[in-house]
Amino acid sequence: MAKPVKQVIKLQIQAGKATPAPPIGTVLGPAGINIGDFCSQFNEQSKERAGEVVPVILTIYEDRTFSFVMKTPPASFLLRQAAGVDKGSGKNLLKKAGKVTVAAVREIAERKMEDLNARDVEAAMEIVKGTARSMGIEVGR
Repeated sequence: MAKPVKQVIKLQIQAGKATPAPPIGTVLGPAGINIGDFCSQFNEQSKERAGEVVPVILTIYEDRTFSFVMKTPPASFLLRQAAGVDKGSGKNLLKKAGKVTVAAVREIAERKMEDLNARDVEAAMEIVKGTARSMGIEVGR
């Protein structure tokens, strides 16, 4: 029989840089788990993905044990990397933040495929293009 789940927490943490300090500590402290234990496990599993933002779904059980699943980086993070910009445009219709190629969008879509709700790469590309549009990043040839 499965353990009863107490809480599910979603976080976005820099790979290999989890510390018990805020904001991680303030989110996990009330949950009653060993924060240092989580940080060391996360840093060990994410050390090869250094420099990326890693979304984590942390499941906390009634007996204060936990398990977590690491996802692929957010599409916005990957688009900012591909475009070479620090952030998206605050006024996406008036001012463009950068530009990415269709090949870069395909690469991002293929990487995100396991986490996206899409049947094929073309549908995943449309999702990534929508994210790019909302960030003010143009998709060109």
